[in-house]
Amino acid sequence: MSIRLITFDLDDTLWDVAPVMHGAEAALRDWLAVEAPRLGPVPIEHLWAIRARLLDADPGLRHRLSELRRRILFHALEDAGYAHGEADELAEQGFQVFLAARHQVQLFPEVHPTLERLALRYTLGVITNGNADVRRLGLADYFRFALCAEELGIGKPDPHPFNTALQRAGMQAAQAVHIGDHPSDDIAGAKSAGLRAIWFNPLGKDWSGETAPDAQIRSLAELPAVLERWD
Repeated sequence: MSIRLITFDLDDTLWDVAPVMHGAEAALRDWLAVEAPRLGPVPIEHLWAIRARLLDADPGLRHRLSELRRRILFHALEDAGYAHGEADELAEQGFQVFLAARHQVQLFPEVHPTLERLALRYTLGVITNGNADVRRLGLADYFRFALCAEELGIGKPDPHPFNTALQRAGMQAAQAVHIGDHPSDDIAGAKSAGLRAIWFNPLGKDWSGETAPDAQIRSLAELPAVLERWD
């Protein structure tokens, strides 16, 4: 059966996420230094302890990264002596600073031309465990839908996000392929839902997962040729 639906991971598939996150963390630290001086330089161990405590109390936060970050900020601010209401307001403001910087991504150069080409022939969608929003990135016009773990309440590699994508597109699993960089979340997750899976492997790493991909590419520019061979 021919491929009609292509779903994409975002972080480390359409852009390199490490510099983005470093920049977002730095922007948040700089903002907090000015707007929440009582917080001071918080030891990373303290933040990890707050995170662990929150996840113990609500494991579902593992799939709700935005809410988890808001709550970590809130508790760190309360621990620093800010009153409940002020801590809540500062946490939300700080999160928005972080989120704005988190969307300052540098797309891989082949992203726009590849998506433009594929969108003429296939239905395109997004399945991400992160909190990047394609609307804020100027990519929304390429995609029929964008699914994130935050909204679904569960993330990859669970089959639910992939099954939801099939429902949104009105496709069968045999008509779909997912592209991503993560051996478990993207490749094993897609395969467990019956989709084909293409491993995005720009550094040419050796495969380390248990469930092998159907193909691998080092650049998104290689994707149309892979799909044409399958068709």
